[in-house]
Amino acid sequence: MNLRDLHYLVALADLRHFGRAAEACHVSQPTLSTQVRKLEEELGVALVERAPRQVMLTAAGADIVERARRVLAEVAQMRETARRTTDPEAGSVRLGLFPTLGPYLLPHVVPRLRTRFPRLELLLVEEKTEVLLGMLRAGRLDAAVLALPLHEEWLHCEPLFEEPFMLAVPAGHPLSKRRELTLASLAREHLLLLEDGHCLRDQALEVCSLAGAGEKEGFRATSLETLRQMVAAGVGITLLPMLAVKPPVPPSENIALVGFRDPPHRRLAMVWRRSSAMAAFLGELARQLRALPPGLLRAPPAGVSAPAPKRPAPAARKARRR
Repeated sequence: MNLRDLHYLVALADLRHFGRAAEACHVSQPTLSTQVRKLEEELGVALVERAPRQVMLTAAGADIVERARRVLAEVAQMRETARRTTDPEAGSVRLGLFPTLGPYLLPHVVPRLRTRFPRLELLLVEEKTEVLLGMLRAGRLDAAVLALPLHEEWLHCEPLFEEPFMLAVPAGHPLSKRRELTLASLAREHLLLLEDGHCLRDQALEVCSLAGAGEKEGFRATSLETLRQMVAAGVGITLLPMLAVKPPVPPSENIALVGFRDPPHRRLAMVWRRSSAMAAFLGELARQLRALPPGLLRAPPAGVSAPAPKRPAPAARKARRR
């Protein structure tokens, strides 16, 4: 058994196709197939079920693949430890963020990170929280920025900041006239929310529960931008995170933002494996992420409209109609 064979097996588990797995590993399909077969013979157990159009893992195969992921992650950590001994702020870092945070946080922190770590290659992955946790556990990410609370004992959590929510309502909505809200202001309202799997949905549901509000039935958005568009179209109201209503996203004339006297918020943290060999460096990276521009998490003045999704330039729209 060698590391190369474990790479082949993990690639096959990810892609479920011998040809695509061989291409990803830069070997021929017969080579990959032969090595996986030899691994099965060495272990004395079938790892995959070979069907004409797909590959499925056996129960033993699924267990061994997860162990292989951990082995490969530990080997990568050993190499990373050796490399960072000579140059701790160079190389690459694989950082995960969830979709309702990444596009709005990155414009404010990437310039600072480039200045502070000029030799660092920052590889960003945007996925839902559960996917990011799985990638972290398997060693496919070095760290992630996630919303608390998290209950995984294998994670180290470095708190970053608290991000307040604002209420987004259609222009002309009765609540748009208010300068400030309390949670009681949302009683008996029905909010537009994201679909299952988004941590923002869980956070918004918690606010609804505290406020005596509910979810608008028959609607679940796939993205924050869909929520924004539905509010602009007068379909309903929603909660938007503070970073999602600040420049560089342009404003919309059809949405009013209303702040809270005691704003509900979500707590963000940068997390990594407790066993990570990069812990000292990741701690410094977290400090840089924590240092947001002054005022960024404060509510805009009352009556300011919400940012709108970027639209294609006139030339691009004209080209699409052809």
